[in-house]
Amino acid sequence: MPPVIILCGGIGTRLREETEYKPKPMVEIGGKPILWHIMKHYAHYGFKDIILALGYKGNVIRDYFINYYKYNSDFTISLGDGGKTRYHNDCITDDWTVTLVETGSDSMTGFRVKTAGKYVKDDNFMVTYGDAVSDVNLTRLLQFHLEQGLTGTVTGVYPPSRFGDLETEGDKVKKFYEKVKDEKRQEPINGGYFVFRKEFLKMIPEDPSTDLERIPMKILTEKGQLAVYRHSGFWQCMDTYRDNQMLEKMWKENPVWKIWD
Repeated sequence: MPPVIILCGGIGTRLREETEYKPKPMVEIGGKPILWHIMKHYAHYGFKDIILALGYKGNVIRDYFINYYKYNSDFTISLGDGGKTRYHNDCITDDWTVTLVETGSDSMTGFRVKTAGKYVKDDNFMVTYGDAVSDVNLTRLLQFHLEQGLTGTVTGVYPPSRFGDLETEGDKVKKFYEKVKDEKRQEPINGGYFVFRKEFLKMIPEDPSTDLERIPMKILTEKGQLAVYRHSGFWQCMDTYRDNQMLEKMWKENPVWKIWD
């Protein structure tokens, strides 16, 4: 299965209540980082080769995975035997392979993908943001991407919000707008959950200021090489403290994105 690059380097300035001491993907929903929820979603569909593009406070994410067994397992510690610890690993079913890549504290998303891309070995790879959850069928997304035969595919979603808008023509993206929403057109917005051919990495400038949406994606659009996979189901980003509280409430009452067992 293609690897998945998850963008984990943003500061999350509109979620400052939570992100002063940790990166945005480590903000919790139901006692687990939103990053964990995203990874569980991908793993449910068999995508278990995960590449994390780190940036702001990346060491918090490093520590989380280095100590993953400690944080998520029952264990027995023998204090009279030098603190020897035995983990009861039957408590953990996660079998991801996780590669953590430093991509710079102030780098933009395009450069983060470019840097993390050196660990991509497959012909195709997936990319998503580390601050949104959904119930996108990732198997169908990949199948759609392969059927289209284009360089890239973006998942278009339909929440009432304020994100990167897509003007489409059939299954192709005609124009790519960064965080502009025209309600009258009722077009989907950029929901992340991208799939790219590996050759896309060559289109990304070796420049930390390269934003994924501003340059590389627009190049694909101009070349007619960006498809849109339309998802009318659940999608929600965690952009503000209010979003976080809403997702916490949903987790307790009806976590639509929890499609795993």
